[in-house]
Amino acid sequence: MTYDQILSEIHKKNFAPVYFLTGEEPYFIDMISDTIENEALDEADRAFNQIVLYGRDVDVETIANHARSFPMMGERMVVIVKEAQDVKDLEGFEAYLDAIPETTLLVFAYKYKKFDKRKTLAKKIDKKGVWFESKKLYDSNIPGWIQNYLKGEGYSITPKAMQMLADFLGTDLHKIANELKKLTITLPKNKSIDDADVERNIGISKDYNVFELQNAIGNRDVLKANRIVNYFGDGKDNPLLVTAIALYGYFTKILKLHYAADKSQGALASMLGVNPYFVKDYQLAARNYSPASCVRCISILREFDLKSKGYESGEVSEKDLYREMIFKLMHC
Repeated sequence: MTYDQILSEIHKKNFAPVYFLTGEEPYFIDMISDTIENEALDEADRAFNQIVLYGRDVDVETIANHARSFPMMGERMVVIVKEAQDVKDLEGFEAYLDAIPETTLLVFAYKYKKFDKRKTLAKKIDKKGVWFESKKLYDSNIPGWIQNYLKGEGYSITPKAMQMLADFLGTDLHKIANELKKLTITLPKNKSIDDADVERNIGISKDYNVFELQNAIGNRDVLKANRIVNYFGDGKDNPLLVTAIALYGYFTKILKLHYAADKSQGALASMLGVNPYFVKDYQLAARNYSPASCVRCISILREFDLKSKGYESGEVSEKDLYREMIFKLMHC
């Protein structure tokens, strides 16, 4: 089952007897676990029939003892094991699984890594209940995730504002969700969030950000690019390392565009992992940067990735490194 399907069934009160939530992305695991914690029982029943355990504090026998308990004057017993990756010898719970009564709803939140699905416990749970693998999202998936999150909250967002948030916030979904909550708390429902809203509520400049830097480089607009990196070099919100990684991805996409067999807008948007609205910007950049230029730029960005970490950079300030990097990229 997918994340959305699992939440839909929980909201309908269609519960599986056991959930094993595992994977590298903690956000989806926490959301499913928290939704079960909040919706499986009425508030009055939780004090008697809901147990929340933490992996570092329990062993498999303790979990089994709680799971074998019967509800007190209620429909079900809910046992949630948070940080289940810290339970020693969790595979040993397989011996207790068949003895868990039908009145128990058992949840394992096994975060930050995958439990081996080849193990007997995994195979049993997959047959008996819900096995969910929570995968990390790629950078290219983040703008769409932001758009869908806001849509679920009753908002739309402009492509530029969406990309600004994605570039600034990275791939930590908990962090992104928290920032989106702060963004929407003062905005009326059904509003289309734009770059000015993002600047005002999140603190990302609508003029001085990685998105605008990419456009300046793609247009070979030396003046604008230097204004942006001068702004970046004066603060700590835009470290060179993060910018270099973002620009590495940018030039990689331009290189892919050069060799794309299908150059229709839809095909390019899908291949590049960008909103169709931005395809024209990449097409313009491709006219300004040949495949050979893109390869040289990628090499330059690798060089400054190392320099940002202190390798052969001497006593040069980050601002000067920014200026040197942009000079080389703009004359590549």
